[in-house]
Amino acid sequence: MHKVYVNLLSHIYQRQGRYPAAGEIVSAESRNTGLGIARLARARGEGFQRAGQAAGVAGVRHGRVAHPPESWKNIYKKINKKEKELGICSAIAATSRKDLIIKRGHKIGGLSVFPIVVSNDIESISKTKDLKKALVSLGLEEDLIRARSSHKARSGTSRRRGRVTRSGISALIVVEKDENLKRLSGSITGVEVKQVQRLSVLDLMPGSKPIRLTIFSQSAVEKLKDIKAPVLRIMEMIQNK
Repeated sequence: MHKVYVNLLSHIYQRQGRYPAAGEIVSAESRNTGLGIARLARARGEGFQRAGQAAGVAGVRHGRVAHPPESWKNIYKKINKKEKELGICSAIAATSRKDLIIKRGHKIGGLSVFPIVVSNDIESISKTKDLKKALVSLGLEEDLIRARSSHKARSGTSRRRGRVTRSGISALIVVEKDENLKRLSGSITGVEVKQVQRLSVLDLMPGSKPIRLTIFSQSAVEKLKDIKAPVLRIMEMIQNK
């Protein structure tokens, strides 16, 4: 599962690089030996601050980067189809492991049977207050409080780059039809909604740490049987358990 997660995550990486001539557009040259100074290239001229300072080489102030990121580097990691299927099947099977769910940090109260399977009525919910009421009735109020209390404002580089806040992760709701419920994804802190056809390892184990507390609708469980044969065998094992 970890291998599949890492490989799929690389598909959303943004390529980055540096201007090849960055730090080298200077009128610097070495003064050679005999002056009692290092033979580094130094900015030409005199009478201004930059004159005589090392320039145009790596490891000096305002110099070039020694080994900068290159935009043509291959960062897209491929994954075999069967490995990908095995990863998603393993992740789905892991949703039945109570010990893994608790180890991740979820507060499950008195729940003992996993994954949580609910009726298709949850797919027709269109208001946040109704969704929250349904989750509380399932016994997930403590986990919702945990996710909400971990919400914090960031500062520094992450904030400047658009990642202003962070919060904990709570339940993942997997449905077959998400016309109504999809709009509520993220309206409750930590709660996300995913269509079963688009279910991925990235959704089931954020941060590559198994396994997320998952809620399936009945139609989503039935749809899993049509998508992948390995999933059918796994879900049968879960139901027999």
